[in-house]
Amino acid sequence: MNSPQETQPNNPLHGVKLEDILNYLVATYGWEELGEIIQIRCFTHDPSIKSSLKFLRKTPWARAKVEELYLVDN
Repeated sequence: MNSPQETQPNNPLHGVKLEDILNYLVATYGWEELGEIIQIRCFTHDPSIKSSLKFLRKTPWARAKVEELYLVDN
């Protein structure tokens, strides 16, 4: 069986859950700074992991910004 790196060698996010990405960014920046870096309402008004995940899963442009920040930071 192929490892994830062998099946998608050019995808650094393969196997990384959106929830893990969000938890990492919140732990690194905090909600306030994260809301300044990526200006979306789910980060600036009563933020929570659950509500942010719901929004990010439905909103491709916002998810792309979160994933991009994660990749730059790692």
